Amino acid sequence: MSLSILLNGAQGRMGLAIAAAAPEFGVAIRAGVDVGDDPEPAAAGCDVIVDFSSPSGTRALLDLAVRHGKPIVIGTTGHPAAEKALLLATAARIPCVWAGNFSVGVNLLFALTRRAARLLGPEYDAEVVEMHHRFKKDAPSGTAARLLEIILEERHLGEVALRHGRQGLTGARTNSEVGIHALRGGDVIGDHTVIFAALGERIELAHKASDRGIFARGALRAAAWVVGQKPGVYDMQDVLGLK
Repeated sequence: MSLSILLNGAQGRMGLAIAAAAPEFGVAIRAGVDVGDDPEPAAAGCDVIVDFSSPSGTRALLDLAVRHGKPIVIGTTGHPAAEKALLLATAARIPCVWAGNFSVGVNLLFALTRRAARLLGPEYDAEVVEMHHRFKKDAPSGTAARLLEIILEERHLGEVALRHGRQGLTGARTNSEVGIHALRGGDVIGDHTVIFAALGERIELAHKASDRGIFARGALRAAAWVVGQKPGVYDMQDVLGLK
């Protein structure tokens, strides 16, 4: 029997890509909903909920998933930190895969970035550069935010270390800061580069997406995996066995 999905954000770029990739995975889109639609009627009959919409709708959708005891995959980004902490507490009551990026390649980039940040000392200045299409509403991207979290974790730094671009007379760079630069333009699907620069050498880890289908296929892979998991919040590292 095919997996039955309630797809929230069905008319968005990712929603359309997921619907297009669903037959390849033997997945049925039971219902596709967007802003203004009521997902309640379809919730009871689906196996899993998949959400790629806007941050303002995540709370209601999580409450719906908890109420019906349905696993959920969340790819929506842009939640303020305090709000996301509250949402994660709710998400932990059901099986939930929450990720900023569902690409297999990007998740390998996460693993390589953790390894590099762990092995390279503070004399290697860490900077993250991301670029997306002109229509993206949040910055930095969810993927860039996760890369930054990994670097901060491995270097035992807090968010105060982040430098969102630089302007004016900033003074010399210190080895206790991490730079983040968000570029927007054209129809770029998603480019991410992590730079570790020292005196005499520079290491760059990069991923460039040219087809939105890579994210859709990853999300469907996560949807199939999360069904039957124990309640808790997982990410694509769990889905892919990279932890």
